[in-house]
Amino acid sequence: MAGPREQRSAAAGRGHLRASHADREHVIGTLKTAFVQGMLAKDEFDLRVGQTLASRTHGELAVLTADLLAGLAAVHPPQPVGPVEGEPRIPRSGRVLAVATVLYAAAWALAFLLPKNSEGESPAGLALVVLGGFCYVFLLLSTVTPIAADWLNKRW
Repeated sequence: MAGPREQRSAAAGRGHLRASHADREHVIGTLKTAFVQGMLAKDEFDLRVGQTLASRTHGELAVLTADLLAGLAAVHPPQPVGPVEGEPRIPRSGRVLAVATVLYAAAWALAFLLPKNSEGESPAGLALVVLGGFCYVFLLLSTVTPIAADWLNKRW
């Protein structure tokens, strides 16, 4: 990992470039770490976070942390926590939809194979298809809604 001097020189070399939201979040993480370690007072922290959010370039962001990087321990992003033992795994949405689609298609096939009455109708098959349809639509909505919400959050 690059040290404070390398980070400052890299930021100075691209100081005229526009900063992204991720760059601002990284600086805010650095400021939070400095605050927790007692290197910043609450007022100074609030002031620098406000300046971070208003910054447009890498140079402006570098100025906000230049005095902190020398004494600050390296900021590591939080490591993803693995599954806790005894906690159920949450399946991926795509897999859930694929399994539900296969099961609903099998319900239709079974409905056609069930015995029919004298009028050519299969009440059990109709009940299976209708009940399966309600379950499938519910599962579809509950699976697609978070996917659409994530997509909209990334887009806006």
